[in-house]
Amino acid sequence: MTASAEKFTQQTLLDVQPLTESLFTLRTTRDPGFRFRAGQFARLGVTREDGSTVWRAYSMVSSPFDEFLEFFSIVVPGGEFTSELSRLKVDDTLLVERQAFGYLTLDRFVDGRDLWLLSTGTGVAPFLSILQDFEVWEKFERIVLVYSVREARELAYLQLIAELTQRDYLAEHAHKLQFIPTVTRELHPGALNGRITTLLENGELERTAGLQLTAAHSRVMLCGNPQMIDDTRALLKQRGMNLSLSRRPGQVAVENYW
Repeated sequence: MTASAEKFTQQTLLDVQPLTESLFTLRTTRDPGFRFRAGQFARLGVTREDGSTVWRAYSMVSSPFDEFLEFFSIVVPGGEFTSELSRLKVDDTLLVERQAFGYLTLDRFVDGRDLWLLSTGTGVAPFLSILQDFEVWEKFERIVLVYSVREARELAYLQLIAELTQRDYLAEHAHKLQFIPTVTRELHPGALNGRITTLLENGELERTAGLQLTAAHSRVMLCGNPQMIDDTRALLKQRGMNLSLSRRPGQVAVENYW
């Protein structure tokens, strides 16, 4: 991918936080003209030593109203982009395309009572942005955030999630949110054990949420591992839940995060 200077801005890295040897968060300045809807992604560019630039898409973790941009990344072994990105330090430059992209946004749904946000790994990023935007709290009666990782140490942004309902503007809506972490490779207190698809098939996810997943009332967003997305879509289709398209409103919205 190439981008002319008119298509991107140069932003300064404000903070880099390693979480594990392969996971890290980064925060940059934000161009005043950059606009996005919660759930969308930006294309980021890193300039290599030879002067060339590598690009990759990342969902915003930050809300549309924050003065900074925040992203959540995994280091892909041998990955051209993440190996460059992970070497960046505070005050280094990151390129950000001027236009935001993506359809994992609340306007995918024209109705619905309950919102299920099903994520694996760094796929939780757009849901954190959505949950920091007031629109979702007004639109739905119940919101279930499911965040699946392999090991408990990979669970990120737990403090942000815990503090969401303590924000002044969300006080009257705090009862709407339920957070369900799941860990697949080990047992962890307070988390379910197993893949999202398994927990859907055996009913444990719905029992924990105290809520049924139905085509009539539920709207589902999926983000993360492509296999999880494909398998979960198939399970939801068995319940009469289909992808929401502009010409045919449905119950499911998807972002492949690889």
